Amino acid sequence: MENLNAMRVFVRVAETRSFTEAAKRLGLTSSAVSKAITRLEQELDVRLLQRTTRSVGLTNDGASFRDHCVQILAQIEDAENVLIRANSAPHGRLRVHLPVGFGRRVIVPALSSFVERNPGLTLDAELSDRIVDLAYEGIDAAVHIGDLADARLIARRLCNLRFVTCASPDYLARHGEPQTPEELDHHHCLAYVQLHTGRYRDWQYMRDGKTFSKTVSGRLNINNAESLLEAASSGLGIAMISNFIAADAIRAGRLRCILNDYVAEGPQVSVVYLPSRNLSPKVRAFVDFLQALIPANPDWDKITPQ
Repeated sequence: MENLNAMRVFVRVAETRSFTEAAKRLGLTSSAVSKAITRLEQELDVRLLQRTTRSVGLTNDGASFRDHCVQILAQIEDAENVLIRANSAPHGRLRVHLPVGFGRRVIVPALSSFVERNPGLTLDAELSDRIVDLAYEGIDAAVHIGDLADARLIARRLCNLRFVTCASPDYLARHGEPQTPEELDHHHCLAYVQLHTGRYRDWQYMRDGKTFSKTVSGRLNINNAESLLEAASSGLGIAMISNFIAADAIRAGRLRCILNDYVAEGPQVSVVYLPSRNLSPKVRAFVDFLQALIPANPDWDKITPQ
């Protein structure tokens, strides 16, 4: 293929399923993107995309070609990185994905210092709780909570979370404090709604060294941890919230931890990226930044027993 740019254009269209969005990311016009794809299909003598008035989809040949293109472009990037000296300053566009709560509370407040220390970088950060495909979407690095489903990814541990059971002093004064997880059945519990399944997230506890789950729901159930924090702080009921989100409210006395004898170890937080024999300076800089920012035993762990 004479022009690798056509391959890059195709990968972006396959990623976004939109000529317009691909054009925005590439800094091109929609017309230029459309012409590049047409020339590519003519050169290969195969249809890569199914076009409708509302969407753009991959044909079977297009999906197979996309996978090969991603690998080829990654290899080219590796080859370019080999030519960059180890002490070269990070440069270019860095695309990262962060979970909403952890990103807003922990990472985003420190991003200004990262950007200032790396003037050659343009940082594009997406905050969402969706599952992302780094290779397919062209994301350089992501912060991930929990077990990895993609065995291709390299993961660097940042810390572990704990979920604390908490309620406002006012609620506990009115309704009493449960002494065991079983007593939660007699209280107003505020559950976290998992929108992709429609189920409520189970509350995890530990007794005699063994972890067990408790299914809860109540009159108010929300799919956002910050909103659960506000609801619990206002006295609406008992919530189970990540300790990094609840820490400030607990220190200020707006919430009180309960069932401390049953706190279980929570999921691991990792920074993940695709494997490469020569990690690019921009990804290395971001990984180093996160590992320096988040100690193995962060301050928010001090609100719960170790």
